[in-house]
Order: sequence, then C-alpha cells, then structure tokens
Amino acid sequence: MEITSDFILQKLYAVADPKVAEQLQKFFKTGKGQYAEGDVFLGIKVPQIRAIVKINGTLPLQELQILLDSPYHEARFSGWMFLVQDFKKAKTENDRRKIFDFYIANISKANNWDLVDCSCRDVVGAYLLDKPDRSILYHLAESENLWEQRMAIIATWTFIKHKDYADTLALSVKLMQHPHDLMHKAIGW
Repeated sequence: MEITSDFILQKLYAVADPKVAEQLQKFFKTGKGQYAEGDVFLGIKVPQIRAIVKINGTLPLQELQILLDSPYHEARFSGWMFLVQDFKKAKTENDRRKIFDFYIANISKANNWDLVDCSCRDVVGAYLLDKPDRSILYHLAESENLWEQRMAIIATWTFIKHKDYADTLALSVKLMQHPHDLMHKAIGW
C-alpha cells in the first residue's frame, strides 16, 4: 500500500492536542508582529511527528507537496522530515538532485526556525557537500527573508562535520551584523 498525505494527516490529527497547540503557538511566536505571525499548530510534539514519519517510510514528491502546502505547522514539519528521510535513502545522484530541487522550489514553506533546522543541513548541506558551486548559499544569505538567510548558515553544519569551514566562516562574517537573534544563534552554534 502506498502511503498518502491524507493518511499522514489523519495520523497527525489523531494525536493533536489543543492545549499543546496553544503552548506551541506562544513558543513559536505566532502572535501579531512576531516572526511566525499567523502560523497554526495542531498541538503535536516533535517526537510524535518523528515517530509517524519513521514508521511510514517514504512519500512521493506530489504527496509531500500536499504536506508542505498545509496551513498546519506540524504537517509541514512532517513533510520536511519525510524529505530528509527520502534524501538519506536516495540511491543515485539524480534522485538526490530531484529532492534538492524540490526543497529549493519549496523553500518558502520552511517558514520557522525548526522547519529550517530540521531539514536544511540534511538536504541542502548534504547535497552541496561535494559540490564545488555553493553559490546558492550566498544567494540565500542575500535574501530579505530571515528563514532563507538562516538556511544559508544552517546548511553549512554538514560541511563543519566534514572539517570544511570556509563557507561557514564567510557566511558568518556576511551575516554577523544581522538584527535578529535567531541569526545570532545560528551563527554562534
């Protein structure tokens, strides 16, 4: 049986908790004028989402698109987790490139720090690790979008694991004067 986004959404709805949703909306700063203004939570903790993703294997990209298009934060989180899982299981460079391209095409759906942090290093960083052209990271750093700027530095965590520091240092210098504390944290790590 092929798993669908509807099946995953039903699994998520089954463990949703309105009290947890209320807490998460405060924690992730979804109020007026805050960095995640208007984001909607079902009320599912990360270990529950990870468990649902882990036991359900892979999803075709068209099904992942449905999760990433969801108004619910946890549905998008699960979509990114499936994408990471699929990237790690990809057997060919062509498959890895398709997943990377899909990630980049959906970059606007990673609209909070946890969505960036849970996926970027394991897809964008992992894909670029052996590539001589990493200019996309510098393009993201130049963006006006906080999350794209954060992706630029977070992706380099993969490089650091492989003792490759040049892009991390260059991007850190470029983003060091950023006004948002979420960038200071990402650079500091």
